[in-house]
Amino acid sequence: MIEGPRLNRRSLLARSAAAVALSAIHPALLHAATASTEKRFIFIIQRGAADGLHTAPPLGDPGFSALRGGFQDALKNAHKLNDTFSLHPALGKLAGMYERKQAIVVHAVASAYRDRSHFDGQNILESGGTQPYAEKGGWLNRLLPLLPDGKALALSPDVPMALRGAAPVSSYAPSGLPQAQEDMIGRVSRLYAQDPQLHGLWQSVMETRDSLGALPVRRGMSPADLGRMAAKLMQGPQGARVLMIETGGWDTHNNQIAQQNKALSDLDALIDGAAQALGPAWSETLILVATEFGRTAAINGTGGTDHGTGSAALLAGGSLNGGRVIADWPGLSQGALFEARDLKPTLATEALVCGAVAGHFGLDPALVARRLYPSQPLLRSIAV
Repeated sequence: MIEGPRLNRRSLLARSAAAVALSAIHPALLHAATASTEKRFIFIIQRGAADGLHTAPPLGDPGFSALRGGFQDALKNAHKLNDTFSLHPALGKLAGMYERKQAIVVHAVASAYRDRSHFDGQNILESGGTQPYAEKGGWLNRLLPLLPDGKALALSPDVPMALRGAAPVSSYAPSGLPQAQEDMIGRVSRLYAQDPQLHGLWQSVMETRDSLGALPVRRGMSPADLGRMAAKLMQGPQGARVLMIETGGWDTHNNQIAQQNKALSDLDALIDGAAQALGPAWSETLILVATEFGRTAAINGTGGTDHGTGSAALLAGGSLNGGRVIADWPGLSQGALFEARDLKPTLATEALVCGAVAGHFGLDPALVARRLYPSQPLLRSIAV
């Protein structure tokens, strides 16, 4: 029998105090290995089924006004992308990126899921399976072994499904606790200086704390500050190279105009905050925004929309060949709708993921497809 270090009452109390200190300084438990790639990838999930017809409204489609007449006044200042598609008025920063060829809209897109349960849809979006809960790990975790010492981090209280798997991953969420005093931090640092189990972990926490600098890290921080925090956690040789952010507020069964305006404004500020804080590293960064499924093509009786199928995904990045809409557009006539109610998906989210990460990291698209989506052997990547 191998016996570990003995724990007495004093050491248990010391470690408990240290745990409090850890939580009070908002630790991101990052790995110590140096990332040998400068490429960065951020996956933003829109939990709740974001309405792609509201995010990137096809105002040029003759069927739009018949289905969405009640929303048209709120979209009168939408940012026109081409003769068919626009961006919601709240996405002004993203529209600027589109003009600078740093953003792409991918429309009529959906995962392999065709029912309308949030939990099942999110599981398939994140796991990369074809049936809910069939895959035990996530596609984003399966990407990590393909990268040179890629380090991954989730900005959430727990590791989301997309990042679960064999590759080591950490999570971080801003705390509601007050900041720890410098005196306590110094005492804990001295306490852990000779601890073989916790010294490395504490050093990593201190490095993360220092990387955040004067940024106000707190629960309920603004979307722009969250974007800046994400950028800071990806800077330098010790920074994360893959990061996932969870967003909510997309389940708009009623009062959609107001709810979507806030959610899209927040998303716009989040992406812009990250882009601005990344500075020169923005040219090495790709952001993907996707949701579990879309919403009904027609407005319901309470000024909202219900669970649907096809939606829109967004790409942004400093080196992206952007300024484009990628869509095999099915149209919004009654006969073109999926099950006579939803935007028909004509592109696969999984194919978009494969094409985006393969192009960004310089990987073989066929290899990426096999590794990330092993249960979809016929998957073909979408080149972006």
